[in-house]
Amino acid sequence: MRNSLFQLPDELVLTALAQAFSCRSFQLRSLATLLHPDAAPCQNVVLYGTEATGKSAITAALLARLEASEDDRSPDGDSRLRFAIVNSVECITSRHLFESVVGKVAQALRWHGPSSSRCETVSQLTVELSKMLKYAPRPDGFRFVLVFDGIDRQREAPPTLLPALARLAEIIPCITSVFVVTSPPANFLHTAFAPHIHFPNYTKPEFVAIVTAGGPPPGAPALPNTTPEEAADLWARFAAAVHDALARAATRTLPAFRHACDALWPRFTAPVVAGTRGAREFSKLLIAARAHFQDESLLDPGIIVAARPPSAAPAPPTAIPGGSNSITPQASSKPHTSDLAALLPTTARLLLLAAYLASHNATRHDLVLFSTHHHGRRRRRGGLSVGVGRGAGPGRSKHRKIARKLLGAHAFVLERMLAIFAAVRGEWDGRYVSREGGGLVDGMDTDIGMAMATLASLRLLVRVGGGAGGDAMDRGGKWRVNVGWEMVRALGRSMGVEVEEWLIE
Repeated sequence: MRNSLFQLPDELVLTALAQAFSCRSFQLRSLATLLHPDAAPCQNVVLYGTEATGKSAITAALLARLEASEDDRSPDGDSRLRFAIVNSVECITSRHLFESVVGKVAQALRWHGPSSSRCETVSQLTVELSKMLKYAPRPDGFRFVLVFDGIDRQREAPPTLLPALARLAEIIPCITSVFVVTSPPANFLHTAFAPHIHFPNYTKPEFVAIVTAGGPPPGAPALPNTTPEEAADLWARFAAAVHDALARAATRTLPAFRHACDALWPRFTAPVVAGTRGAREFSKLLIAARAHFQDESLLDPGIIVAARPPSAAPAPPTAIPGGSNSITPQASSKPHTSDLAALLPTTARLLLLAAYLASHNATRHDLVLFSTHHHGRRRRRGGLSVGVGRGAGPGRSKHRKIARKLLGAHAFVLERMLAIFAAVRGEWDGRYVSREGGGLVDGMDTDIGMAMATLASLRLLVRVGGGAGGDAMDRGGKWRVNVGWEMVRALGRSMGVEVEEWLIE
């Protein structure tokens, strides 16, 4: 027995785990306090957070170290803490889950007593666990931790499953149930109180600190004429650049971010390996590798290849002068630009075209372009990219204008873009036109919010102004389109729309 009623786990154990799991010291110590037999053990603990935030890995590592710790031994030498982890995603039905729990608990306790081969209900599960945990002799202060990993994704789960599992501790006092979920609803366990530990997504400094601690990928070529300090500084700055370029779109989780860094690092340091650049010339290295930061095929080649349109027939071999061999140009010799027409849904494409028109057309021209009040159809003005000033003639100077599409995009109000979208959607896409009477279909814009979120996450639309962190669907918020003219023209032509006809200089 311990001399103190409350005693935290060994500090050496927590320090080692905090070093192994960076930026998770608070969650680690909170969980250790709620699970250790001599600290503040409780009946139920809820761990929640998005994917790849360390919930399952930290729980498994902490329980394994606490079970092996010498401080948690009874006078007989037996461990006073045992645990079992059940992955609910691997269980097909509730019966499969219950039988997996019985099997894992028996394996953790090295139980050789009688047990039933069938366990179909929570009542039978309680009976089997009581045989092994409640009525069998155990050391003083014994605790058993039962972890349900991903229990919110359990298939064929009745609505009373989680409340019933949360009440196991009322019948078996030595058990602690840990529920690992993504987003728990309010009071989903139907109990008076259950401590919740949040595992938030990593921030940019935490992403960079975790990846920097591991160093460059093991198989990466060594950097010549570079000291270890210069290589470490280059790796840290490179990781920050990868986060700025890809974190919002393709590397939201830590494994994806680490994979992106490992895939881009050899291409980023190729000039250093070749001897044309130095490790301190980070800006020049970043400009040289800009095409790699924009090529998603390096991160997930399978999806990009599947979405790529069928290529033309291969070119005939080209002979090299002065040589007997011939080479065939490869399609992958230059970076491939993803086709937005194949990647974006129809509503998102229409919104992107409307945003481009809102960014490059003056507000005073909206009534001329999109109103049908007087003439019954919209007027399109095209081909006015470069012109002369009014009243040009002999003796008068000519005022040349630069096409607005060649200038930078201007900010626009979201309400204006939605008005342009509502005005042109029936003409650009026939699905928005009713077959009876030719009017616009009501209720077809329910996915506008999702399309806006998609364009914002891909940074095709960028929020500007002081309210950049507010509601994305605030009609008074200001936005700016983040795509060029060539990409917009190709996107419009894929839908049969000549965007140049809708631009007024």
